[in-house]
Amino acid sequence: MISLICISGWLVGTCTVANARPNMAPLGPNIADKGSAVYHFRMNSFDSADGQRHYRVWTAIPDKTPPVKGYPVLYMLDGNSVMDKLSEPLLEKLSQHNPPVIVAVGYQTDLPFDLNARTYDYTPAASGGGTSLQQRSRGRPTGGSQVFRKLLEETIAPQAEKGLPLNTAQRGVWGHSFAGLWVLDSYVNSDFFHQYYSASPSLGQMDFSLLTQMTSLPAEQLRDKQLFLMEGDGDPQRKNAAPGNDVLGAVSRTVTQLHNKGAAASYLLFPGLSHGQMFPASLEQALLRVSQQQ
Repeated sequence: MISLICISGWLVGTCTVANARPNMAPLGPNIADKGSAVYHFRMNSFDSADGQRHYRVWTAIPDKTPPVKGYPVLYMLDGNSVMDKLSEPLLEKLSQHNPPVIVAVGYQTDLPFDLNARTYDYTPAASGGGTSLQQRSRGRPTGGSQVFRKLLEETIAPQAEKGLPLNTAQRGVWGHSFAGLWVLDSYVNSDFFHQYYSASPSLGQMDFSLLTQMTSLPAEQLRDKQLFLMEGDGDPQRKNAAPGNDVLGAVSRTVTQLHNKGAAASYLLFPGLSHGQMFPASLEQALLRVSQQQ
């Protein structure tokens, strides 16, 4: 099915409307440190195969009795910032329905983001749009999405999911910006997840090759996947972009083309929200949608 859904009512007062650069102030205690009445947490550490990147992964487990088929599970990238945004009221809201196990995949840092590591981990190898990707990476190494995906699927996930009653048919992934790009790259290159939540993916100026790859997939490869492309239109340069640079238009057309192939794809528009504001808004929306699955 295809749907264009406008998500309204978000008040994200801590972000600057047109500023996509993240706040890099060190983070304080998160919900795992403070404790929750409805979830409990465990944490694991991992290293990349080349020893250059170091991961901290939180697994948030509902205290509510699991359904017969097991909990849904949502992997969330940029896990340090995800944990900073998770709140007790949000977890309580999830627990009113079918609360998911949340796997927040972050880095061994007290900062919201490890900019060098995420830039490498979340970006696909250079293709026709490699030049613009390098420009957007500010000189940081790129192209490690497949390496990171192998680590997540073969090493991180087995440990994060160990001993948990999970419904793997409801295994999803969420990411924002470069992490949203990784979600789309995984939609093309992996069947590990069944729900893909990509928020404001960093497609870049004139760099829509990944969207073309998505719409070129054979119909049978799309059958067991659900895609949610989530965008805000609060950045003037995006809302008023020239036709060749129109990310919002390209995303909308991609969803339409996937629908025409029989894929389950939705375009969720958050009116007035900037790139930065989309992080908390899309995070909450993804979690709520996962919790309301049957």
